[in-house]
Amino acid sequence: MTRQPLTQIASVSWEHPADRAALNALRALPGFDLAVRKIAGFFGERGIRNLFLGDAVLVGPSQRPNLYALYQEVLQTLDWPPAGEPAPQLYVAQTPFANAGAVGFDRPFIVINSGALEILSREEQRFILAHELGHIMSGHTTYRTIALIVMTFGFQVLPIVATIALLPFQLALLEWYRKSELSADRAGLLGSQSVRDSQRAFLSLAGGKVIDDTVDLDAYLAQAREYEVGGSSWDSVLKALNTAMRVHPFHTVRVAELSRWVEAGGYSRILGGDYVRRGDEKTARPLGDDVREASDYYSAQAREAASKVGDVFTRAADAFADAFRAATGMSGAAGTGPRPEDGGPAATGPVSDGPPGGGPGTGGSGTGGTTT
Repeated sequence: MTRQPLTQIASVSWEHPADRAALNALRALPGFDLAVRKIAGFFGERGIRNLFLGDAVLVGPSQRPNLYALYQEVLQTLDWPPAGEPAPQLYVAQTPFANAGAVGFDRPFIVINSGALEILSREEQRFILAHELGHIMSGHTTYRTIALIVMTFGFQVLPIVATIALLPFQLALLEWYRKSELSADRAGLLGSQSVRDSQRAFLSLAGGKVIDDTVDLDAYLAQAREYEVGGSSWDSVLKALNTAMRVHPFHTVRVAELSRWVEAGGYSRILGGDYVRRGDEKTARPLGDDVREASDYYSAQAREAASKVGDVFTRAADAFADAFRAATGMSGAAGTGPRPEDGGPAATGPVSDGPPGGGPGTGGSGTGGTTT
């Protein structure tokens, strides 16, 4: 398959408006810039490399040459280097978790886990490598590295940020981190230039290696649509709670969002040469456009959620009241149970997925950084 080199493509061409809007909101948090400077200064470039690369292998012409050749093709398709910069180094780390990531401050690099290589086809690997390169070209890696440090060590052992309002900082950081995945997924598709292989990468990451069996991509895409629009009003609330502390969006959400971009014509326009060139970002893609597009994106999500949630709070109040009466033997007594404003049991989502292999506390599936 011959791929179209995207000469001088600027990262704003593929960046999701919600990504850029969420990052601007994150930067507006009081103390955020100070926290970033302190964490980056505390660990430094060498510290980050020591964290992630102690048990990883540098890919090169004689070290995993097939993966190296594939990576060179991705670099050419997305027209690296910008401004003559050397290509980011690529490492493989031995761990069963199917993950990858782009990390670092001044000289970011890519780590892909052996577990991901085992379950992904060559073309799916191409998508993942382009996804990670997209993170680097979009300038995501400083903030993503900060997020991985925070998620790995926790605020409690980072006294350098003890003065920051922790929960808003963490929630805003993770919200942007998830939205940055949507941008990198688009870069992954542009580097792959195969819609089906890119979609199949999510199927492989979600379902694992197929041994002596078959999988159906169209059935998985239907499942992704069902996840987004199906379920009750309470399901919508649970989905939000389950996502709040995650590093990555669910794979079904990501493949559905990427498919929408394709269906809306964004992907084909770029392949046709209609994209922003490097150096023209500010005039061709002003911040106001991002704010408007992000507003439309979040408004559409809010309208959909509102239409589904409906009377969820009234129903929750009834459920709590029934539970309270049952627990106190008041099922036949008059009166009401606890009101919604009196509070209820806290709900927590699953533990968020961790950094790529080679870093401390590896875990969670997902690439991109995907970790990916």
